[in-house]
Amino acid sequence: MKLSQLYLNKFRNYKQQHLEFNSHLNLFIGDNAQGKTNLLEAIYLLGTGSSHRTNVTSELANWEDKKFYAKGEVLTASQDYQLTVSLKGRQKEVKVNSNKLDRITDLIGYLNVVIFSPEDLKLIKGSPSLRRKFINLELAQVNSYYNHLLKDYRKVLKQRNNLLKEIRDNGAPAAMLEVWNQQLIDLGAKVIKRRLEALKKLIPLARLKQRKLTGGAETLELKYDTKLKIGHESSVDVIKKEFESYLIQQQQKEIARGVTTIGPHRDDISLIVNNIDIRKFGSQGQQRTTALALKLSELEFMKSETGEYPVLLLDDVFSELDNKRCAQLLNTVRDKIQTFITSTNQRELNSEKVGINDYNLYKINNGKAIEV
Repeated sequence: MKLSQLYLNKFRNYKQQHLEFNSHLNLFIGDNAQGKTNLLEAIYLLGTGSSHRTNVTSELANWEDKKFYAKGEVLTASQDYQLTVSLKGRQKEVKVNSNKLDRITDLIGYLNVVIFSPEDLKLIKGSPSLRRKFINLELAQVNSYYNHLLKDYRKVLKQRNNLLKEIRDNGAPAAMLEVWNQQLIDLGAKVIKRRLEALKKLIPLARLKQRKLTGGAETLELKYDTKLKIGHESSVDVIKKEFESYLIQQQQKEIARGVTTIGPHRDDISLIVNNIDIRKFGSQGQQRTTALALKLSELEFMKSETGEYPVLLLDDVFSELDNKRCAQLLNTVRDKIQTFITSTNQRELNSEKVGINDYNLYKINNGKAIEV
């Protein structure tokens, strides 16, 4: 999977821009606040329908306007197509070729992307919601059914939470929970099962990447962290029974709190390095290595599920990584994964680190990208 061209109009600080990309490596060089990350953001938007930096779509528009337009030309092994995301006022529109999609999230899967930036340390030491987002986006990009499952689960969860508050505050009959319980259990068990299946495949990949990055000194283990008494091999039926049992036991507490206290919306992923919880006790160097190992394993997982590698976006990571980690990263992507790299210093991307002759170089200055 490759992104061959990108068109931007009034996107962030780009008034108008057209770029043709190298199928292997593309380097964006420029000072801070000139627009390098904005280009990665536009690519990420075309892949996921959202920004990796903000939840407010209007912030993507040029500050002088309330609209923007982004279009990408995607090449895959089986077909080529155009993806467009546009905003006019409050109206967001998403298209594949000339076909308008009903929902922005329906865009997921047409351009698979993996992004890695210095902020990804939060993936390791940040809140569980970040690790849930990691596994959710990974699965949604390779399986559209998972994306629909997750959306339906969130709708049922919202309705159930509203009912819990109605029971607590206005005396609504508790028996009304039964309908929402069954839907929550059915959808939640399917979401959890798919996460368990994905983790089963990610575990050996992440373990191998961690050992390579540390010269065999560290072993990384991933574990699905949930209150339910289940394991990686648990069936959907087993998960349903555990889920139902917990909801029955906790019903009065959930009514008192007005929220659902268990389910895939509360689960986490434990990251264990040499039998130590890296989230709590790992050094910054170990956490950075673990984040990189997860991203590298994500690339291989998506390739195994779809038959094609995703596009890789690296935002200013070379200033954070030593030469050894840089070499490991670039050896992984060389000649097989289309990669976009931003940096403030072209010297950071010397031959020792990049080691690739076939690449496009763009100088970024005040919202303009010029190929040199």
